[in-house]
Amino acid sequence: MHEPETLTTLWPILVYAGGVVLLVTIMLVASYFLGERHKETVTDRVYESGIKGTGDARFKFPIHFYILAMFFVVFDLEVVFIVAWAINAKALGWAGYVAIATFIGLLVAVLIYEWRIGALDFGPSGKKILKRYHEKYRTEPTQIIKDTQENQRVTA
Repeated sequence: MHEPETLTTLWPILVYAGGVVLLVTIMLVASYFLGERHKETVTDRVYESGIKGTGDARFKFPIHFYILAMFFVVFDLEVVFIVAWAINAKALGWAGYVAIATFIGLLVAVLIYEWRIGALDFGPSGKKILKRYHEKYRTEPTQIIKDTQENQRVTA
């Protein structure tokens, strides 16, 4: 009897998937048996290269920073499409050129729109963030530098 062709083409993928599941299982079982089970007080402390932590790390940033990060991801992803077009530009001919020109035109239009609505304008609020931080912790920027230097001397 002949095996179906799909089974012969799928067996390497099934072997690979089985190997992955087996490897993950071995790693989890090994970490369970080899890992430590006791908890010490230093386990929950933050480690910052030997410098003792000061203050609270829970500081909220304005939404503009997250929006800018999303814009970066979107525009960074578009570079993948442009590079793929550039590799095959000769083979795609004029149809590919028109398509990529339209694509880049849309990118420019979106960038102009974001700029006009003020999504990229958050310079002054960055200064407000630092001002609020110093008001909250009653420090000056130079004081933070001095505290860091003192912590380094103590740990050295």
